[in-house]
Amino acid sequence: MVPDQCADRAAYARASRSARTVFDLSLDHKERRLSSRRGGLRDARFEHWALSAKHCTLQVSSADSRPVIASYCATFLKPEMFHIYRQITALRRCAPVVIAQKREQTERFPFDAVQLVPKPATHFLRRFWFRQVRGMPWQISDAELRALVAVLRKTDARLLHIYFGQIAVHLLPLIRAWKKPSIVSFHGADVTVDMNKPAYRGATREMLESVNLVLVRSESLRRAVIDLGCDPKKIELQRTGIPSEEFPLRARSFPQDGEWRLVQAGRLIEKKGLPVTLRAFAVFLDRYPNATLTIAGEGPLLDELQKLARKLNIERRVSFTGFVSQEQLREIYYRSHIFLHPSQIGHDGNQEGIPNSMLEAMASGLPAFATEHGGIPEAIENGVSGVLAPERDDSALAHALLKAVGDPVFLSQIARSGAEIVRKNFDLQTQAQRLDEIYLRIISRGD
Repeated sequence: MVPDQCADRAAYARASRSARTVFDLSLDHKERRLSSRRGGLRDARFEHWALSAKHCTLQVSSADSRPVIASYCATFLKPEMFHIYRQITALRRCAPVVIAQKREQTERFPFDAVQLVPKPATHFLRRFWFRQVRGMPWQISDAELRALVAVLRKTDARLLHIYFGQIAVHLLPLIRAWKKPSIVSFHGADVTVDMNKPAYRGATREMLESVNLVLVRSESLRRAVIDLGCDPKKIELQRTGIPSEEFPLRARSFPQDGEWRLVQAGRLIEKKGLPVTLRAFAVFLDRYPNATLTIAGEGPLLDELQKLARKLNIERRVSFTGFVSQEQLREIYYRSHIFLHPSQIGHDGNQEGIPNSMLEAMASGLPAFATEHGGIPEAIENGVSGVLAPERDDSALAHALLKAVGDPVFLSQIARSGAEIVRKNFDLQTQAQRLDEIYLRIISRGD
């Protein structure tokens, strides 16, 4: 992990005696009513926001002259955001400091330079007022704005990178108030969910006009962000990075006895297309009754998917593992023969950029079967580096699987080609180096 440090010049002198510094910032503006008589009774009412900005210990060093990048991630870190952790910790030329509302999964995502600016106690009221009464996305209060600006100044941040478009909308007052550059990155759902509501679309357009740069994970997301009204010249492609060395290519020996092992990994949510996977696998089982399907991951659809497996009478051949570690996931990949990921647009508009689990599986040498969805065709050329079926079409997916398993040479070819594509276009170190360069360029321009 990159040693991440606070660039506060005043702290550097103290750092020569101690490598750790902790500071606490507290803002407490209490609601009160002041009454006085000056020709009559006048009431002045004040908003109540109790805000305490708690800061985790930072590693600091007077020898580090790298520019500080403030990476805002509302929750640091949810399991499905592992790609963000990889990206932040892979930086070399810039020193990232994370700003978050809350910290989760600390043991799984160790990182010292995290500063917490939690939601005020009355956040739910503010959110209700904005969303339910005014019909628009909520934005941070003045007290939260002051706390965030104080953190940015204290850390001597040179640039603010906000992860996820809807979060940047919430932080629009900060983007406007802070005089240094701000950028936002879009990852999938944040470019479509709630965008059918004029107020949300309008607020997103204002945010896009206010930031200095917009990063997207795929060309499909670029097109979607342009559709939201963003200046195309302001958008840059920043691919998801996969640590290729952790998923070395291993050629698979395909079974002669029909004991095919299929796998899908990811959150158990609608856009992952898991019912399509189960239905296609049920057809596959009719031909290869000794085959198995492993579904690795957790999420709100678990019960529904287990019920579907029972309804299809395939529950004995399907394993729901729940959450698995990266080490366990690698083991699953290497003992499997085929990876499935039939993504689809959710009813709320949620869609993929390019699934990280799919890229990891491809890097390991698994032939991937997915759908013509989002940015997936940017990683899989149908029939060359994988197989693509239409969205929500379990019959087409089953047909593609049955055809492919009859041709082991074809499976080996698409597996090798897929692994090569991932190493060429999605390598973590290459993408992190490019992100470093983007940060330095924006800082040097003084946007």
